[in-house]
Amino acid sequence: MFSAIWNACKSIVSHVKDTIKQWTKPATATLAVGAVQDLCRSKSDLITENAILRQQLIVLKRSVKRPKFTEGDRLRLTILSRLTKFWQSALHIVKPDTILRWHRDMFKRYWKRISTPKSREPRIPRETIELIKQMAQENPRWGAKKIYGELRKLEVVMDKRTIKKYMKMVRKKPSGQNWRTFLKNHAHEIWACDFTVIHSLFFKPFYAFVIVEHESRKVVHTAVTTNPTDEWTAQQIREATPWGKRPRFLIHDNDGKYGRQFKNLLKDSGIKAINTPPKAPRANAICERFTGSLQRECTDNFLVFLQHPLHRIISTYADYFNLQRPHQGINQHIPERLHQPTPPPNYQLKGRVISTSVLNGLFHSYSYAHQLQ
Repeated sequence: MFSAIWNACKSIVSHVKDTIKQWTKPATATLAVGAVQDLCRSKSDLITENAILRQQLIVLKRSVKRPKFTEGDRLRLTILSRLTKFWQSALHIVKPDTILRWHRDMFKRYWKRISTPKSREPRIPRETIELIKQMAQENPRWGAKKIYGELRKLEVVMDKRTIKKYMKMVRKKPSGQNWRTFLKNHAHEIWACDFTVIHSLFFKPFYAFVIVEHESRKVVHTAVTTNPTDEWTAQQIREATPWGKRPRFLIHDNDGKYGRQFKNLLKDSGIKAINTPPKAPRANAICERFTGSLQRECTDNFLVFLQHPLHRIISTYADYFNLQRPHQGINQHIPERLHQPTPPPNYQLKGRVISTSVLNGLFHSYSYAHQLQ
């Protein structure tokens, strides 16, 4: 019985030793436990252990590119780096500049914390703040200077930056008419034009010119040339505006193809030209999107040799785009049938459906048989 008790005690002691050894192992021990354990070790053991850890860090540095650090890791490394002059040579998985940046960030947060006033109540009376918000909301075209002047009339004087602070609380969108609002309000009288380059089988460039109506996304005009001069571009505007049908605005970029003759023609026709900013394709997004669809869906699927077949392909695609292809930008309507009412939900077919091939089977359009008769 004594032997059994002795063996049980030995087992318990061994288990406790293994647990303590596991807790104090450098891979799993906390910083405080490891530091206490190092006080009981000899200098040679510490040097050997540092060499082992350093070699493992070298391997870790080769295999892991971006280790993740917690806020506690950053704080401990920053504090420890201030306790020795050899801190730069002791870093393996972070750079010294990183430690310095962490220290600057901690100092900024510390200074921000001690500089924040304890009382968050505004020094300006609540009724004055509400009056500023009311003025900004009732007068969307007023700026901070105008509101500042109105407050001066009421013998209330404050800094214009303070006024802007409370104006932003009620003005989430900028005042006035931005580019998106302009396009939305005048979509029915805006056209946009652009060039896109299509290369032949032998890398000869063809220049496709397109004009798109903003409201319906309808392709108004297409043309192809190998020499897009100013005179040729002006002629395309004449062909796109027969019988006096013309837009009020025409959006185009700053390409040299839109030269003096092109601008004079627009001026004589009563069309106001709107130049897009440099390197801003989103300013002419509708036309840019059509030219992208033209290339991805159509011309990239053909080997082009001559100009005339390319023009026929683009014209056929434009007819399909206008008459048969639903467009996401106009809520899945077809450009030529934009103003037709949206039908109510229905899951039942109304007759036999016929598939029509477009461009030798590149596209297919579906319609009822009775609609084609």
